[in-house]
Amino acid sequence: MKNFVFIVLVLFLSVSCKKELVKEPAKLIEKEKMIDIIYDLSLLEAIKYQQPLTLDSLESNPKKFIFKKYKVDSLQFAQSNMYYAADFDTYKEMFDEISARLEKEKKSNEKKLKAEEKKAKAKKDAEAKKKKSKETPKDSIKKTTKKVNLDSVKRVKRLQQDKGL
Repeated sequence: MKNFVFIVLVLFLSVSCKKELVKEPAKLIEKEKMIDIIYDLSLLEAIKYQQPLTLDSLESNPKKFIFKKYKVDSLQFAQSNMYYAADFDTYKEMFDEISARLEKEKKSNEKKLKAEEKKAKAKKDAEAKKKKSKETPKDSIKKTTKKVNLDSVKRVKRLQQDKGL
């Protein structure tokens, strides 16, 4: 009898642990597509907090644009998001992948920014050098130096000596 109760109790606990918290929606967004959508929404949120005026100037809703881009609606996204969030390990893997993509993009943008800054600095230095060379006053009278052939000088001296000067 004790064994029977123990087996029933173990069976009951194992079945109750596998119970799904959220049922799979009818139009579940596939995992890779969901990662892409969340990535784009993350970028959108970053832009919203870093440069709020850029989004205010837009007449359309950027989230609607993202949903339209991936051909999903907001309800479908919300249901799929709830479904994936119910499984913590899968959701964490998705966000780890998104974080890695964001970090990779950040490093790429930092490299581009450093290259642009270096290019701008070189251009600025070249302009300053060019401007400085234009600002240095040049003599209005050019120094003329006449090339003198030593043989001709000796010849002139001999002629002068021969004439008795």
